[in-house]
Amino acid sequence: MRRVFISWAIAFVVLLGAFAVTVVAMNATLYSSSGFVDTYLNALARQDATSARELPGVLASEDSAANLLTDGALGELSEIELIGNDVDSDGVHTLSYEYNIGGELAESSFRVVQTGAFLGLFPTWKFESSPLATVAVTVLHDDRFRANAVDLTADDQPTASGGFLVFAPGLYTFDHESTYLEADSVAVPISEPGSVTAVQVDVQANTYFTQQVSNELKEFLDGCATQEVLLPTGCPFGKGFENRIDTTPVWSIATYPDIEVIPGETVGDWLVPQTPAAAHLQVEVRSLFDGTRTQFDEDVPFTVSYDISIDANDKLFISALFS
Repeated sequence: MRRVFISWAIAFVVLLGAFAVTVVAMNATLYSSSGFVDTYLNALARQDATSARELPGVLASEDSAANLLTDGALGELSEIELIGNDVDSDGVHTLSYEYNIGGELAESSFRVVQTGAFLGLFPTWKFESSPLATVAVTVLHDDRFRANAVDLTADDQPTASGGFLVFAPGLYTFDHESTYLEADSVAVPISEPGSVTAVQVDVQANTYFTQQVSNELKEFLDGCATQEVLLPTGCPFGKGFENRIDTTPVWSIATYPDIEVIPGETVGDWLVPQTPAAAHLQVEVRSLFDGTRTQFDEDVPFTVSYDISIDANDKLFISALFS
């Protein structure tokens, strides 16, 4: 009986020791301050925004938009490595990490504090300051833009200065791509929690927009050239004579305008600025003074300028501007 008791006692001591070793190991890894931050960073690396948002201390400000705190808005994050863990007199841990983002090595620091212990054994933690950052986006010449392929509008920002909340660290690429418009990509690496980064998305007319307007303008000018009058109705060119004409005027377009489409003064308004072109006129003219007849066979210079708007169905509305 005594031997059985001793065997059970030894087994209990061994089990207790193993449990103690396990607790110490888990407190040094999974339940440590670094384990807590590792959980956050690994969630970002696997593009799991929900798990990252649910960690204690990841607070979303009501003054900023949370549209980018989603799985689809997260980019690539890899090679995560803890490089420092400092503790101040108040027990706040500042953990520094190195990682690869967008092919470049970068560093971030996170402040965490212990909030208690699970079952009295395993420490629990929270971010002492939120790991989120803010990107304040200004969109020129349109309201729409994309961030990491997520479609957004400038109106999604609660206030002009509120911006969009983003996870730090992260690489966020801002651009615009629509039927007639485009904006060069702006890649913004975010490494500092709590930081505010200003981003400008400069939307311009794309090649297709310019080509479509050019094609419509050419068609319009060709139509004007079919009018057998000196001053074609509703057209940007014409020619007056003090003498009488003896033949039917024949117009053609000698030089089509080489147009560009530029932003107007208001969002959604686009312009073709004053652009030179030339029509060609052939007509026989009789002098009222002596009756002599001469052939007019010359180019007639003119300029064009247009205001353009795009409706919700991507239909262009082009209106002539007269100086």
